Amino acid sequence: MQIQILDFNQLNTKQLYAILQLRSEVFVVEQDCVYQDIDGHDQKAQHVLFFNNDTLAAYARILPPKAYFKELSIGRVIVKQAFRGQKLGHQLMQACIEFCQDNYSNQPIKISAQQYLIKFYEQHKFTCVGKGYLEDGIPHIAMKRYD
Repeated sequence: MQIQILDFNQLNTKQLYAILQLRSEVFVVEQDCVYQDIDGHDQKAQHVLFFNNDTLAAYARILPPKAYFKELSIGRVIVKQAFRGQKLGHQLMQACIEFCQDNYSNQPIKISAQQYLIKFYEQHKFTCVGKGYLEDGIPHIAMKRYD
């Protein structure tokens, strides 16, 4: 598994296409959610890519403070269906957290988590803050990690 963390300007067209294809495959088609995935925040993000040969198996983006939330944030966390059950989600989150710690020391990380994944994120020291809400018709909750 090849792991890369790239600024938007470092992405080549093949990588960008793979990111957008995977996000559409899971968030739009699999989760049956019509929403504006291309939201203007990708240009400010660090993109965490896990490739298995030429296939994008897992992905997330990291946004600096004030780019999306007041806090540093991790979002668009995704594992391709064919690669689920292999702990890639945990490896992906660990890579994101390590990048945040190395580049934004001692800053809280905020996520907007799908509620069914609360226990997953709790394993990475995130805690729920506030009440749940609907985001694009899917139950979510804000979570934060404090280092």
